[in-house]
Amino acid sequence: MKKFTYILATLSTTFLISCGGVPEKSKDTKKEKLEFSVAEVLEMVSKENDVTRTLYTKAIVGAGKKQGMKFDEDWQKEDVEAGPLPALFLRGIANDIRKSDVPLGLYLGSDFPINKANKFEGKQGELFKKIKEDRIPQHFYDEDQKVYTAMFADVAGAPACVSCHNKHEQTTKDDWKLGDVMGATTWQYPTDSLSYDATIAVLKAYRNGTKAIYKDYLDEIAAFKSSKKPEIGDKWPSAGGLYLPSPEVFLDSVRELASYETMTVLLK
Repeated sequence: MKKFTYILATLSTTFLISCGGVPEKSKDTKKEKLEFSVAEVLEMVSKENDVTRTLYTKAIVGAGKKQGMKFDEDWQKEDVEAGPLPALFLRGIANDIRKSDVPLGLYLGSDFPINKANKFEGKQGELFKKIKEDRIPQHFYDEDQKVYTAMFADVAGAPACVSCHNKHEQTTKDDWKLGDVMGATTWQYPTDSLSYDATIAVLKAYRNGTKAIYKDYLDEIAAFKSSKKPEIGDKWPSAGGLYLPSPEVFLDSVRELASYETMTVLLK
């Protein structure tokens, strides 16, 4: 029964986000609008982001490196045959969301960033100190930008994260360890509550961003001049070779891992 419930939740979430909502029950409920607090929605999309980034970091970057694949901050340059590092994968998602009509902001910051522009300052800097101590998400209203903001701990969950930051030529900290809070993902939205449709739109924008950056990666691979290109299909690097999952396979895995918790919130 538990497995059946999980599968049903996965299929239901996929259907709802793909179709943009649920059918009206009757004319009497037509004007009824389900609303979620902005904190609930940002918590929900943050969990989906955790699943996506963990899968990409461990199953693509970590496992891929063991098979000889390369990942680099200059991955989009013509003379560089590599994929995006996890932080750049997140940036790609954020950039795609920014192009959409969904007013969802996303960025990654730290107190020891490689890029100085990503250093937390002011109120966010103070709240990040608390996050490093207890790892509890921080929600607040940003008076300057007029947006509701949520910060979530970004933890070093894979060796690839640690080694990359410790060895980077511009690093300001070279003793990161697994499990350290390296930074925080920050989400922003302009209203204090969202309708059901707006909530679905947020989730859809995030998933579209994931698909866009992953497809950009595969497009880069198609342009590789090297004869050793990963085979794109239903296999992962863990299979023991130069393999990468197709966008459909990668996103299906994300949905399978994230859908149960998402549905729990949507159907509360």
